[in-house]
Amino acid sequence: MSLYAEWRNLCDNHANNDEEIKFWENYLKSEAGIYNEILNNKTDVVEGTVAELAAKYNVSNELFMGFLDGISESVKEELELEAIEADTNVSVKIDWEKLYYNMLGAEAHWLYELQGWDGILSPETRKAITKDFNRSRIVVKEDKVGRNDPCPCGSGKKYKKCCGK
Repeated sequence: MSLYAEWRNLCDNHANNDEEIKFWENYLKSEAGIYNEILNNKTDVVEGTVAELAAKYNVSNELFMGFLDGISESVKEELELEAIEADTNVSVKIDWEKLYYNMLGAEAHWLYELQGWDGILSPETRKAITKDFNRSRIVVKEDKVGRNDPCPCGSGKKYKKCCGK
């Protein structure tokens, strides 16, 4: 079984709700620790084998695979997650603005509020990214055609007498 499959298995198979909550609390704490170290050291590229990196960040190989799964949408070069094993060399080149944007999308306040962002993205840049993110979530409704308005098909008739029948 691949490391990615083991990670997915860990995510999906829990005996009860309490066990699942405990698993995610542990994972999110580990993930925050990894991001905190990366941000504080301003590490643009995370390189090494999965086993070495997992040991460096004090997590299991499966939890580090979860980190790779989470960051995979925020990197400059795509990761082939299914092919990664414990002895696979990985090179994760982080796109900081994309990462911050995706953290906003995941509503991961424990990550996008980390102090390490101060040295990587200026407060103005983070504010602009947040504004772009919020703007992307605004739903614009199309104007409704009233029954007595001209029909949008261009016939010149009222909507109620044409396409509104």
